[in-house]
Amino acid sequence: MGRARATVVVLVGLGACAATAVMAREMVLTPTGTVSISDSPKEVMDQAWQIVFRDYLDTTGKYTPEQWRKLRRSVLSKSYSTPKDAYEGIRGMLSTLDDPYTRFLDPREFKEMQIDTSGELSGVGIQLSVDKETKELVVISPIEGSPASRAGVQPKDVIVSIDGKSTKGMSTEDAVKLIRGKAGTTVNLVLRRKGQNIDTPLTRELIEIHAVTHQVNTAPDGTKIGYIRLKQFSATATKDMRAAVRDLEAQGVQGYVLDLRSNPGGLLVASVEIARQWINEGIIVSTKTRDGIQDVKRATGQALTTKPMVVLVNEGSASASEILSGALQDNNRAVLVGQKTFGKGLVQSVRGLSDGSGMTVTIAKYLTPRNRDIHKHGINPDVPVKMTEQEVQRLKLEDIGTNRDSQYRVAESTLRKQLQAGATLQKAFEPGSANLPAALAKP
Repeated sequence: MGRARATVVVLVGLGACAATAVMAREMVLTPTGTVSISDSPKEVMDQAWQIVFRDYLDTTGKYTPEQWRKLRRSVLSKSYSTPKDAYEGIRGMLSTLDDPYTRFLDPREFKEMQIDTSGELSGVGIQLSVDKETKELVVISPIEGSPASRAGVQPKDVIVSIDGKSTKGMSTEDAVKLIRGKAGTTVNLVLRRKGQNIDTPLTRELIEIHAVTHQVNTAPDGTKIGYIRLKQFSATATKDMRAAVRDLEAQGVQGYVLDLRSNPGGLLVASVEIARQWINEGIIVSTKTRDGIQDVKRATGQALTTKPMVVLVNEGSASASEILSGALQDNNRAVLVGQKTFGKGLVQSVRGLSDGSGMTVTIAKYLTPRNRDIHKHGINPDVPVKMTEQEVQRLKLEDIGTNRDSQYRVAESTLRKQLQAGATLQKAFEPGSANLPAALAKP
C-alpha cells in the first residue's frame, strides 16, 4: 500500500499565535487509488511519528533517528482505547524532543489555530510562547488595542498563573484554553515582571485584527513621512501593505517609517512578499533544513518604492518580523531603530492528521541574507533606543507613531538625516544638469 501526502505551507508564527494558510491530511491510498483514512488512534499516532521522522530539524540535540525508531516501537506496543489516550501518547512522544514549537493539537485546538489568520478572535489578545531555557510561559506581545494591551501587558512578561492555576509545566495550548473564552467574561492573570508579581484581571472581548495601518506624518521641517504599522503577518498583510504604500506614494511622502514593534510574526510567505515590495534585488531569506538544503527567496525587481526608510523594532518583534527587518538591514535598504528583536529563527510546518487533529513541526531555520542565524540571537538595531517602563505604561494607543512616542521621534530624526544626506549628494552633482563645477571639483 502506498502513502501519499500533501505538502504544507510553512509558517513562522510563535506559540499560540502560529498560523497557516494551507493544511494537509495524511492519506492512505488503496490499491485501486481511492482514498481511505483510518480513524484508528494508533494510525494517528503513527502519522505524527512519521512526520517527525521525515522532516524534523533538531535544534536541541535530543533527537536521533535510532532513538525515535525505538520510541515508535514502545508507543505502538501499548493499547489506546480512546483518541484522548492516543493524544496524550503523542504529546508525550513529542515532549522528548524538548522543542516547544513542535506540538500536537487536538481537533478543537487545530481548528482554533486557524482563527489567528482569520482576522478575528475572542479573548484578551495575548500571543504566547514557552521560554526555551526556563520552560515558563512568556508573553511574546499583546495585540494592539486588545484588553491585554490596554492593561499594560508587556513582551517577556512571565505568566505565573491563570485564574489561580499555576502555569508550571503548562503548554501554550493548555494556556490558550484557559485564557480564551466568551466575550464579556473575565480571566485573571498573575504576571511576573522584573521579579515582581502583578495581578492582572482582564475582560475577554471580540478582537478584530487589522494587519496594517498607515498615515502621513509631517515633521517640523515640513518633511512628509509615510508611517506604516504592520501588526501581524496575516493572510491579508501583503495586500494591505501594498495598498498602504500606494496610497502614501500618491500623497507624495518623501520617506517611510515601518513599525514592526510587538509584531509576533505569522506567515512566512507574507514576510517574503512584503520584503519584495521594498527591495528590488538581492536575497531576502534562506531556509536550511536538517539535510542542509537551502531554499533561497530573492527579490523580484518589483519594489513599490525606493525612497529612504527606517524600521522600528523591539523585543516583541519576532519571527517573520525578524525575516523582514533582517532582509532590509542586510540589503542596506533600511536603518533599524529600537531594541534587539525577540530571537526566534525556526520555521514550523502545520500538518493535519487523519482524524482532524494536527501538529506543528520544526522543519528548518532561517538565515538573513548575510547568513546570520537569528534564533536565540535576535537582530540588533542600527540605532538603539529603549523606552522607559514609565513611558510604556503612559503611552496610549493613539500616541504610537506620533511625536509623543520617543522611539518614533528617533526614527523620524534618523529618516530626515537620510533625506538630507541624499539631497546634499544630489546637489553636489546632478547628471544631465549644468552643475559642472560640482562635477569637476576635486575631492
